[in-house]
Amino acid sequence: MHHVPQGGRLHGLAVYVHPFAEEMNKSRRMAALHAAAMAEAGWAVLQPDLLGCGDSAGDFGQASWDDWVDDVVQACQWLRRRHDLLQAPLCLWGLRSGCLLAAEAATRVECLATNFLFWQPVLNGQVLLQQFLRLKLAGELIGGSGKQAMNSARQALANGQSVEIAGYRLAPGLAQGLAGTRLEPPPTVSQVDWFDLSSREDLPPSAATDSVAASWQAAGHVVRRHKVVGPSFWQTNEIEVCTDLIGSGIATLGSSTTPHPSRPQPA
Repeated sequence: MHHVPQGGRLHGLAVYVHPFAEEMNKSRRMAALHAAAMAEAGWAVLQPDLLGCGDSAGDFGQASWDDWVDDVVQACQWLRRRHDLLQAPLCLWGLRSGCLLAAEAATRVECLATNFLFWQPVLNGQVLLQQFLRLKLAGELIGGSGKQAMNSARQALANGQSVEIAGYRLAPGLAQGLAGTRLEPPPTVSQVDWFDLSSREDLPPSAATDSVAASWQAAGHVVRRHKVVGPSFWQTNEIEVCTDLIGSGIATLGSSTTPHPSRPQPA
């Protein structure tokens, strides 16, 4: 989906990087609402489906982590060409594991991103993979073979074989790439608006989150931390919306950009 501001001035470009597996489906409504709000505020937003996800070409079981990083890079390049604004502010907006992909994509093209918008970022891909593999364990518990199924899945991936988990065929190239990824700062200094969601106002971020954010600051990035109280919409049983997150995200994105004249868009 390509959201284009109607009239006025273009404040910047943004590419949304969606999360992993079922988290993508749960968060589609939130992503669409925020993208529409960004367009209304003067941002051109691209929402691509990564290889094998949603309406994209290919199958989930064919995708590797490198494929997904390349998809993000190509999405950024396409958006810049489409708007003929090679120097316009570009925001990589990631949700959960999408933050891992955004950070890695920013290392592959010099000066690719001028800022990041992180929503509840995953800090360690290995942890997310473990959580996903536990779905295999849960699915086999009724038959009493849960632990065995999980161990078999790990062994199959190590042997270069795909495994079926919760309706998704996970390829070794995707599993290994995810497992080896950490939320590390790219070399090009940027601004990062980092949003943590919590169910309660009095719950602080984890020590691990504080540590990773501090490592980005130590690398020279401007990290602005934000806390929003709301539902974990990427994992709730019913589709949830966090309106405070949308409002806060729009406000922070507009605080450090320079408007650029809009150009007529080709049909």
